Amino acid sequence: MVLSGILMFFFNDMAVRIGLSTKGISLVDTIKSKIGHTVGILAGFGVFFITLCFSVGNAIGSGIALQLLFGGSVIAWVLASTVAVAILIALRNAYRALEKLLIALIAIMSIGFLGSAVISDPSWVDVSRGFIPSIPDSAGFLLIALIGTNFSINSALYSGYSIHERGLKPEQYKRLTLIDTIPGNIATAAMTMLVIIVAAGVFSATGESVKNFTQLTKVLEPVSGKMSSIIFSIGFFAAAFSSMAANASAGGTLLCDALGWGNKLSSMKVKFFTYAILIFGASVAIFNSGSPIRIIIIAQALTVLVAPFLGVIIFILSSRKDIMGELVNKTYHKIIGIIGLIAIFSLSFRLIVNLSS
Repeated sequence: MVLSGILMFFFNDMAVRIGLSTKGISLVDTIKSKIGHTVGILAGFGVFFITLCFSVGNAIGSGIALQLLFGGSVIAWVLASTVAVAILIALRNAYRALEKLLIALIAIMSIGFLGSAVISDPSWVDVSRGFIPSIPDSAGFLLIALIGTNFSINSALYSGYSIHERGLKPEQYKRLTLIDTIPGNIATAAMTMLVIIVAAGVFSATGESVKNFTQLTKVLEPVSGKMSSIIFSIGFFAAAFSSMAANASAGGTLLCDALGWGNKLSSMKVKFFTYAILIFGASVAIFNSGSPIRIIIIAQALTVLVAPFLGVIIFILSSRKDIMGELVNKTYHKIIGIIGLIAIFSLSFRLIVNLSS
């Protein structure tokens, strides 16, 4: 998670610098003019495919979290979460409302997962050993899904659009890096690690195998009390719901841009495809309620099939002086970028091997 978080930061930083350097020209339009029209269209469809995969986990995750908090049916809560995001997207100033919501949810998520990790009282010596890189033999799809989620190339691509939505300029790059890019990437990696720590801490204390989040919160109660499971569920909902909103808007925006239909979240065509992603995620959740965790893992893992293509595009654009000017990739950007590309190509190859075996 640490390594994937570092690689994600560098690719996110590349996309941010592309957004700052292109001065109002969208990333897909930049790809079309500098690399090729067909490549730009494929990039938009690639991001759309990834967001469809992510939408499944977001929908199921939101439903499970609300069921843990309030009871009832997972499917009913999936539908309620989907409708809530759809209403948010329908607002006139949808981007600003979404930005404020995400900030609030990230704060709640941070408190929820950090509080759960502290209350579950894991062995912090064992936690520290987890920072020694290793690949468990039985990881399989789960390892690919975790890294594919944390090292999210489509998220990096969309950050370039957020630069234009916010009207930021190249001279704001250093400030943006310090107050936005770095904290955002640290938070994403940290939240993933905290969930792993809580699950491992519970297993260590009880010896009970936990196969889904419902079991995890039930096991948390005797270990660290009812409040711990509530705090964890709140953090879990914030993570899933915030991702549902951001993921759908990213997919709708880039697909419409690829088709030449605009790239503003206020556009009706962008909203239409954003709703299509939300509906797809909710539909898969409804028709596969029997084994949601397995579906989430496979869906998240499938994103790495497209990620290498998108990663190469970001690397090429950010390395071109005629596009980037003073914000062009330095030597260390290129070295780490190549390492990142090797990593995502390796993940894609590993997934293909797993699928064919």
